Amino acid sequence: MELQKDIREFVELLLSEKVEFLLVGGYALAVHGAPRFTEDIDFLIQVSPENADRIIGVIEKFGFGDLEIERDDFLKADYIIQLGMAPNRIDLLTGIDGTTWNESWNSRIPFELDGLPIQVIGKDQLIRNKLASGRSQDLADAERLQQS
Repeated sequence: MELQKDIREFVELLLSEKVEFLLVGGYALAVHGAPRFTEDIDFLIQVSPENADRIIGVIEKFGFGDLEIERDDFLKADYIIQLGMAPNRIDLLTGIDGTTWNESWNSRIPFELDGLPIQVIGKDQLIRNKLASGRSQDLADAERLQQS
């Protein structure tokens, strides 16, 4: 799976700054054998003071330091920060439906995304997430995941 240049650079920064994150959403679907078109890449970010500091550093180095994104934004439950525009938007999530950070982290699988070693939410937790959201697209995703 090849990443767009800016997204690849962002993932490289996440890794170099040691941000604790998981790939979720549409890209995770593809990892688990149920690909579909998506206009963004979704990362679940662990909520902790140390991780909040790290992700703010990434955002500044990536060139979004002028945005009014604060450390405390990454300490809030179920918060979404969007960087950029579709089809190359980056969504940073501090929570997802149907599962906790610990459950998601404990289910993770290692994956090489465009040559970068990342962690992806496990299939069962991704299904739980999709079912809990209740949106028609997510319910269809869950069904495809269960069949893959």
